[in-house]
Amino acid sequence: MLGISFDDPARNRAFAEKHSFPFRLLSDTKRDVALAYGAARSRRDRFPARYTYVIGPDGRIVAAIDTKSPGAQADELLARR
Repeated sequence: MLGISFDDPARNRAFAEKHSFPFRLLSDTKRDVALAYGAARSRRDRFPARYTYVIGPDGRIVAAIDTKSPGAQADELLARR
């Protein structure tokens, strides 16, 4: 599991430590990943759309979920296993 944010690495590290994330939080300051995955419409976007991507063993996207409430979708994700 990975998280991706537009914030720089130092801000992401502080945020992840503050919230005790059990996963890495990566920086996408140039919006390259967000644009490639459809979570941003342009490099000027201030915030990415919040999506959860389920990636299969073959590296392909199995599902793209518009994430309204990350904690509430845990059951749905576990059911996909």
